[in-house]
Amino acid sequence: MMEDSTNKICSQVLDSMEYTPGMSLDDMVTNTPCLGNMKCTDAFVRCLEAEGIKYIFGIPGEENLDFLESIRVAEKEGRIRLILTRHEQAAGFMAATVGRITGQPGVCLSTLGPGATNFSTAVAYAKLGGMPMLVLTGQKPIRHSKQGQFQIVDIVDHFRPITKSTKQVPDADAIPSLIRESVREALEEKPGPVHIELPEDIAEHILGPNEYLFPTGDVRRPVPDAKAIAKAVALIHAAKRPLLCIGSGCNRKRTSKMLRKIIDETGIFAVSTQMGKGVVDETSPHFLGALALSQNDWVHTAVDWADLIVNIGHDSVEKPPFLMKHNQKPIVIHVNFYPAIVDDVYFPHLEVVGDIGNAVWQISETLKSMPKPHWDFAVFEKIREVAQRRMHHSIYTTSDAFPMDIRRVVKDVRNCMPENSVVCLDNGMYKIWFARLYEAREPNTLLLDNALASMGAGLPSALAAKMVRPDHKVVAVSGDGGFMMNSQELETAVTLGLDVIQIVLNDNAYGMIEWKQSASGMPKWGLQLNNVDFVKYAEAYGAKGYRVTKADELTEILSKCLNEHGVHLIEVPVNYEASNRTLNVDVPDHVKELREILKKEFKY
Repeated sequence: MMEDSTNKICSQVLDSMEYTPGMSLDDMVTNTPCLGNMKCTDAFVRCLEAEGIKYIFGIPGEENLDFLESIRVAEKEGRIRLILTRHEQAAGFMAATVGRITGQPGVCLSTLGPGATNFSTAVAYAKLGGMPMLVLTGQKPIRHSKQGQFQIVDIVDHFRPITKSTKQVPDADAIPSLIRESVREALEEKPGPVHIELPEDIAEHILGPNEYLFPTGDVRRPVPDAKAIAKAVALIHAAKRPLLCIGSGCNRKRTSKMLRKIIDETGIFAVSTQMGKGVVDETSPHFLGALALSQNDWVHTAVDWADLIVNIGHDSVEKPPFLMKHNQKPIVIHVNFYPAIVDDVYFPHLEVVGDIGNAVWQISETLKSMPKPHWDFAVFEKIREVAQRRMHHSIYTTSDAFPMDIRRVVKDVRNCMPENSVVCLDNGMYKIWFARLYEAREPNTLLLDNALASMGAGLPSALAAKMVRPDHKVVAVSGDGGFMMNSQELETAVTLGLDVIQIVLNDNAYGMIEWKQSASGMPKWGLQLNNVDFVKYAEAYGAKGYRVTKADELTEILSKCLNEHGVHLIEVPVNYEASNRTLNVDVPDHVKELREILKKEFKY
């Protein structure tokens, strides 16, 4: 079977290369253009273009003027585009989101000192979230400067803990190789940000006569070891209740396709982490839900009853999807691009390391060649039945209460949005409910951050998503706290002429921390907000503003905005009291009740 798989791979490779016997090497490899005698920043932009970069987000400064002029010329010729933002952090979030959605590095640009340090949160967001990104910053001349230490911060060292690599351009001739290597680093698993500092004096230098673009190449990830695949298949085949756990590393187009295929063909059940949402169609009868809470949720009962978990694309930056115990089931198979990071609660019994999509495909193909396994998924079917009834068809999802119950908000948003639309979440109390209730149908259509979990990313992410997916409807969902952290980018959206909707969930507080405060038995204190008039605020930027005044209005207003052009803001007053009580009291009680039912009904 493994030999057949290898033959299929070879055939696919030959097809993708459009190779026919007799072709010469010259027919298959293209020569790269010469950059000789070109100004450093012109060569820099040419190298970015060669890597497929279309946008540069940011705020240039005095130290970037040569670079800015090179971008101006390139933009005039339709080769690359500068997206001017109102804050560097927002530019960083936008670049990271481009990387997340397209799989190719997003690029952001700033000056030295304060401009560069403003990138910090967005860079950490990309590092933990596994988003390929190039962070370009300027610097004073390194050969000779008359400004002393004005605005000087060691930015190269500043970014060291939160990037995959950070470097200063030492001379103009280094540009072609440095950019090629930086892009390679940004894309290498696990993807992430790479920082390049371009000093002002180096920027104006001229490349030598014999400098060339470096070939971008087509780097394929290594495939897993055949013995590891064989052992994984044996364990899965021998299990009674195997379960797939889908993590953030599965948000790759080919991986999603392979996972959907194995679920459809075998009937195996799956759960996901928050950042794995949408990899498989969450309306599938074999999808049990997202691990949105740390424990005591419906989906955790499935984890408890599984005797084997295939943990695919798990990233330790997300909270552990389950806690392992020594010498107890479930058996855990780790499938990822890189080896497991072992700790007290995660120590897999087997590791399948290599391209995830290929690993899933090999496992699926090998299972098909074997006798039908004796799997019994009755307990998972029961869990899904109860969870669907309790979660998706509860009275709260249709509640007319006002301010609105967040569960009604999630359901109304899902019902209004087309299947391939993109919802970009900021961070707050509502993220838990979107993770639990919003049924994502495709990869990267519910963009949430369960890694750094920074506030302020919702609106910038939506702008970037709309730019790279112009044919998709895009909505940002933010709390009142998170929205105000980068609300100035409404002006950017208006200036760019984007069709974007911003929903602001207004509870006049930092609601997530209030929930934690209340759950700890403390009185509410120190977290209340006095907000602006969000409708007038949107209108001041040239956007259209709406305020929901009763629960039934949200779908009406959202549907209207989805069918109109321009930037829209919808303020939705919300109350988290009932939903918080559900999380703190009702869900644990209901899960305990379900566990008792399962013990009586299933004698495993």
